[in-house]
Amino acid sequence: MIKDKAEIETTAQDKPQDLFPIRTVASLTGVNAITLRAWEKRYGLIKPTRTPKGHRLYTQENIDSINEVVNLLAKGIPISQVSHSLKQRQTPPKKNETDPWNDFLKKMLSAIRSFNEDALNSTYNEVLSLYPVEIAIQKLIIPLLTELGRRWEAKEGSVAEEHYFGVFLRNKLGARFHHGSPNTDGRHILAACLPGEYHENGLLLFALSAQSRGFRLTILGANMPVEEVAMAAARSKSEAIVLSGSNRINIKALLNPIERLVKSTQLPVFIGGKTSSIYFDDIVRTGAIPLGDDITQGIKLITSSLDSAN
Repeated sequence: MIKDKAEIETTAQDKPQDLFPIRTVASLTGVNAITLRAWEKRYGLIKPTRTPKGHRLYTQENIDSINEVVNLLAKGIPISQVSHSLKQRQTPPKKNETDPWNDFLKKMLSAIRSFNEDALNSTYNEVLSLYPVEIAIQKLIIPLLTELGRRWEAKEGSVAEEHYFGVFLRNKLGARFHHGSPNTDGRHILAACLPGEYHENGLLLFALSAQSRGFRLTILGANMPVEEVAMAAARSKSEAIVLSGSNRINIKALLNPIERLVKSTQLPVFIGGKTSSIYFDDIVRTGAIPLGDDITQGIKLITSSLDSAN
């Protein structure tokens, strides 16, 4: 919060407002700074004030507007129509209206089929510049991964396509995660894949979303022995543990190690991915908390669990 009188805007009654720098706003809303600037420049959605040196400062009203934009995007309203929706408070578009996410998916799928990295990069970068990470993951990345899996099972696609996009996505997510702006004061989560889980994309998608919500992450990656997680959590001073698994994982042999992990760390242990839906009751009996495979809802559950523990 900035209180320098030289850098604050006054209201009509000359009462100073609290103003927030762009990094704080990004942490509060989950919308990164690049996207906030794009919304301002390309669509005029948010109009922050400026310091004498040109730094953006946002009011609480700006923050409320950003959150409303995120809600509208989550309902399926295209970014190009959000300004009108804010003014008219219109309902989400009907099914016969243009769906930008379907267009994005078709473009990326076409690029994957032709192994065209330039086209794939172009669409990916466009989406991530205009939409919050969580919305892009929910509306595009996960549906695209699902479609690639469907194509492979139906023999419409190939293993090469899946591997090609898997490598592309892992590189992009890793770079975005490591070059992001982590909140040094945020709660610390240790995240890893369950033993036998070699696909890291789900874990990286979760980590990127959690980082955008102000969490700090220590990522251990694929095929992590449960027995070593407690040591890593203690040394990293983590406040919670998240373990991820897909429907490939048979968790029955892991239930005892997970139960020992819960008891030995005295930390909340969350299990995410399709594994947590398939073995929901078994996971609950270990003392761990199933998250399901909806990343946004999973992060909300982690937040509420940590809040209630304090």
